[in-house]
Amino acid sequence: MKRYQMKIFRLFAESSNADRFLGNWRQIMAVVACVLFCQLASANCMDGRRMVGVNLSGAEFAADKLPGTYAQDYIYPDVTEMSHFQTDGMNTFRLPFLWERIQPQLFSPLDPAELQRIVDAVAAARSLGMCIILDVHNFGQYRGQPLNSAAVPAWALTDLWVRLLNAFNDPANVAFDLMNEPAYMSIGDWANAAQNTLNVLRLYGARHLVLVAGGSWSGAHSWYAKSNGISNADAFQSFQDPANNYMIEVHQYADADFSGTGDSCVDPASLSAIMANITQWANTTQKRLFLGEFGVPDNAPCLSALSAIVNGAGSSPVWGGWTYWAAGAWLATYPFTIQPDANGDKPQMAILKNGM
Repeated sequence: MKRYQMKIFRLFAESSNADRFLGNWRQIMAVVACVLFCQLASANCMDGRRMVGVNLSGAEFAADKLPGTYAQDYIYPDVTEMSHFQTDGMNTFRLPFLWERIQPQLFSPLDPAELQRIVDAVAAARSLGMCIILDVHNFGQYRGQPLNSAAVPAWALTDLWVRLLNAFNDPANVAFDLMNEPAYMSIGDWANAAQNTLNVLRLYGARHLVLVAGGSWSGAHSWYAKSNGISNADAFQSFQDPANNYMIEVHQYADADFSGTGDSCVDPASLSAIMANITQWANTTQKRLFLGEFGVPDNAPCLSALSAIVNGAGSSPVWGGWTYWAAGAWLATYPFTIQPDANGDKPQMAILKNGM
C-alpha cells in the first residue's frame, strides 16, 4: 500500500503546469482505482448484507467534562452487551465517541488509552461477527468551535480520519461514520469537508464502508429545506466515492419537532410520507441511504410511529440498513432505550425485529 501512496504523491509533486497536471491526474486516478478495486473483495462491512442494529451509547457522554474520567463520566460497551443484541437478530452497532477524547489536540496523535477502548470494542464486535460503525459524535465542532473555522480547519477532520484509518485498517467489520449531525456548520461547508475527507481516505487506501451524514441535524424530514440557499438534497446529489462504497446517513425522530426529545409522536402517515420522499430522492440521484438514528418512547402512538419509520427504511433497496437510538448500560431511565432490564426486551424491540 505504501508503494501506491508514494506513487500518488510523486505524481502530485510533478504536476507543475496545467497540462502535466491533467495527465498526471489520470494516472493518479488509475492508481487509486487499482488500490480500491483490485483489493475490494469483502470490503463492505458485513459483506454488503443489510445492516440492522443499535447505537450503543455511553462513550459520548459528559462532553462538558473533557477528557472526563472513564467509568465515571463515560463508558464503552462490552461483549456481553453486544451479545444480547446479536441474539435478538442484530448485526450492526454504531459506536458514538468524542473527537476531543480520541484526539485531545488537533493534528496530534490519538490518545493511547482512549484508542485502546475503541480497539477493545471493535475486537468484541469482531468476535461476534458484527459490524461496528465508528461514529465521531461531535455535531460539526471541536471544543465548541465549528469545523471549517479558523480554530478548526476542515482538514483537521481529515487528519483525524487518516489516523483512525491507520489504527483500524481492516474493513472487514469496521465502517467509518465521518461526523454525527454536523449542525454547527453550513450544509455546503459540510458537504465539501465530507467529500474531501472521503477522497483522502481513498487515496490512503481505505476500503471501508463510509457513512456520510446529511448536513445540519441530518433529518430526513428536512432534506429539501434550504439553509443559506442550499439543502441537503442539493448538496449531496453530486456526492461521489471512487470506491462506490458509501451511504448517505439520515436521522428521523417521531416527535412534533423531530428532535428526538419529546414523549409524544406525530401521525404515522406523515412519517411514512417523509420516508417515501427521501427514498424517491435516493432513487433519482442513485444514492444509498442509511438510517443512523431513530427512536421513540414505548407508548402506543409512538410504537405505531416507529413501525412507520422502520417500514419506510425497508421499503426499497436504496436503504442499506438502520441503527436504532439507543441502548447502553447507563440509559436505564432514558425513554427511548432498548437496553434490556429485569423484564427482558423493551416493547420497541418487537417492532425492530419485524423490520429486520
